[in-house]
Amino acid sequence: QVQLMESEGGLLQPGGSLRLSCVASGGFIDIGLMGWHRQAPGKEREHVASITSEGLTQYSYSVKGRFTVSRDSYKNTVYLQMDSLNPEDTAVYYCNMQVRTGKGWGVWSTYWGQGTQVTVSS
Repeated sequence: QVQLMESEGGLLQPGGSLRLSCVASGGFIDIGLMGWHRQAPGKEREHVASITSEGLTQYSYSVKGRFTVSRDSYKNTVYLQMDSLNPEDTAVYYCNMQVRTGKGWGVWSTYWGQGTQVTVSS
């Protein structure tokens, strides 16, 4: 059973910084794409950032230049460094990973973390 465990979010002031982490555990063969989504109250879940196993990154327009996604494949962990936070960044943040499980070639599936609340307010 693959599980993704996220670090705690928190209450931050505008302009503040926070680093989220998410580690995968359980039985699996490989992890491909890792990333982060977020969902603000009353809004749909949106993509924030992602990183391939080769280290290629992609960001949403709203966070580009302020957030940095990285990964440590040996630790099965993805990080999201968030700088210059503003109230519009308030949301529940979810990590997600494409994980290969099973035997032989295995099967690729997408797994999600439980979500962690990040609130930016003065």
